[in-house]
Amino acid sequence: MELDLSPKLARKVYGGDGGSYYAWSPSELPMLREGNIGAAKLALEKNGFALPRYSDSAKVAYVLQGTGIAGIVLPESEEKVLAIKKGDAIALPFGVVTWWYNKDDTELVVLFMGDTSKAHKSGEFTDFFLTGTNGIFTGFTTEFVSRAWDLDENIVKALVGKQSGNGIVQLHGDFKMPEPKKEHREGMALNCEEAPLDVDIKKGGRVVVLNTNNLPLVGEVGLGADLVRLDGSAMCSPGFSCDSALQVTYIIRGSGRLQVVGVDGHRVLETTVKAGNLLIVPRFFVVSKIAAPDGMEWFSIITTPNPIFTHLAGRTSVWKALSPQVLHAAFDVDANTENLFRSKRNSDAIFFPPPN
Repeated sequence: MELDLSPKLARKVYGGDGGSYYAWSPSELPMLREGNIGAAKLALEKNGFALPRYSDSAKVAYVLQGTGIAGIVLPESEEKVLAIKKGDAIALPFGVVTWWYNKDDTELVVLFMGDTSKAHKSGEFTDFFLTGTNGIFTGFTTEFVSRAWDLDENIVKALVGKQSGNGIVQLHGDFKMPEPKKEHREGMALNCEEAPLDVDIKKGGRVVVLNTNNLPLVGEVGLGADLVRLDGSAMCSPGFSCDSALQVTYIIRGSGRLQVVGVDGHRVLETTVKAGNLLIVPRFFVVSKIAAPDGMEWFSIITTPNPIFTHLAGRTSVWKALSPQVLHAAFDVDANTENLFRSKRNSDAIFFPPPN
């Protein structure tokens, strides 16, 4: 039975006055389970506080909207407090404890995508909360916690039982969270909207690639990522990941048409994607996109920290590398047609502006 590759929207898992947590389910998007990939979104209202937690999966976080504060504690390290804003990418290896806070009127929205190969459930993240009604210490007896923390049992009962929230709470407006430190961002976060462009094609599109060169921590996560902004009606060259990596794509803004072709030339997906959609392209399948007139923007993770792509159009494509005789024989066309084919798309572009 063929897998359903159609893009899906996230569904709310839990939430309250402080905000909500959304996730994509492998029951609706089977490629999540097939590829051992998880995806979720955290949306915090003003004064919303996502309680400290750790996860069973390594992830890349990407700030889709707003500004806020993130607290990150790497194993056996001190807390780092980061000011975060739209466009920030943050690598979150195994074992990190995180919290998130929004002090502004604009909703803070953070996307999480990561590897679930070692998770409790394939295709899903499982978070373990340190506090709250579902905090891990609610499962221990008071005696155990009292001895572990060296505190009186009455104090332990207050610490463990006072927080009535679950996952996300809303703090009072005058509550003071720790101030972010600029130096804490170094090596922890990269703003993809401000980073140097890896690809910049006039009237075509722009790309920033997240890898071990500009954010070394992604090496520990085992994932790469990129932010792609495609101009109105421009096309993204057909291509595939040639190092067996999966590509997981979230549409941030705009819309466009997408086609995916798999084994034996079968078009396995032809659809229109829009903001909020998540889709996964299987290994070695070829994908291409054409943006709507208002353009399209997406953020992708790739299941290797330094991905390599093969493009099937443009000067750097495999067609330009193959000799004329091979193309002549492979296409079974005359020399004039082969020459015409070879003469087109002689730029390094992977994005093509709309035809005049």
